[in-house]
Amino acid sequence: MKSITSAITSVGGYVPETVLTNFDLEKMVDTNNEWIISRTGIKERRILKDKSLGTSFMAINAANKLLQEKDVDPTSIDLVIVSTATPDMPVSSTASFVATEIGASNAFGYDIQGACSGFLFGMSAACAHICSGRYRKVLLIGADKMSSIVDYEDRKTCVIFGDGAGAVLFEPNYEGYGLKDEILKVDGNGRNFLKIEAGGSMLPASNQTIENRQHFLQQDGRPVFKFAVSYMTEVITKLLKRNSLEKNEIDYVVPHQANKRILDAIARNLDLAPGKMLTNIEKYGNTTAATLPLLLWDNRKNFKKNEKLIFTAFGAGFTWGASYLTWAYNS
Repeated sequence: MKSITSAITSVGGYVPETVLTNFDLEKMVDTNNEWIISRTGIKERRILKDKSLGTSFMAINAANKLLQEKDVDPTSIDLVIVSTATPDMPVSSTASFVATEIGASNAFGYDIQGACSGFLFGMSAACAHICSGRYRKVLLIGADKMSSIVDYEDRKTCVIFGDGAGAVLFEPNYEGYGLKDEILKVDGNGRNFLKIEAGGSMLPASNQTIENRQHFLQQDGRPVFKFAVSYMTEVITKLLKRNSLEKNEIDYVVPHQANKRILDAIARNLDLAPGKMLTNIEKYGNTTAATLPLLLWDNRKNFKKNEKLIFTAFGAGFTWGASYLTWAYNS
């Protein structure tokens, strides 16, 4: 009997229609287009303006695009995983609602909260379910409505984040394609550098926490930048060595879109050839758990069977890691 690997077989993506440009932000906070581009590489980001719609709206749209593109029967899906830092509700999982809304009536589902590394961690979970032999179709979605937790009076954070969702379908593969290896890490000592202070069990919501604006995302940018560059470079280097891969054998690096300067620094550290580091941060900003699948969505027609992809991410927690995957089909 051939061994089972878990491969991506289809991709979907969704971003809201509303575009928030740097010039729009100039009218909201003390910033300007040139400063934002020089510090982040971002020119615009998408915002889900309707306050009655949550992360699930984007996740459902991304999932439906995937189902339509590959003509997948939603009732054949066994599991729906949603990686998100902005669930619709604190308790009821976003994944269960998404599964119901897309017609995945035979699936179970759960959420993963790994911040910007959420989709990377979700890949590990999805592949483990597939390789167990019990499940044949796992839908993994990365989605975040960052505009719901960003303080648009804080110029340090509001220029960075946008809203969006991406989805991939994992299925069994018997040719050896798919997820080959991974190195995933956490360090809880980093949680004070990138956080939302209130709304959890340590500091429940109150009039005071709302007045103090403690339900918005806060970031200490300098240590986050330093650790992100160092840790992502380190895990990619270890992953390549462990799999006896030279950097020129890698077709694409699929990195979390946190900041263009972070991506440039990693590319320099690894001495990557031009074009190998995929980016789309200039048009979406940092969509947290959605950045990796949105990169796949934007580049899906360029990938070829057996191409070697390295995924990497770094997020609040701290959470970070890298995964090595071979593409399973020609687009």
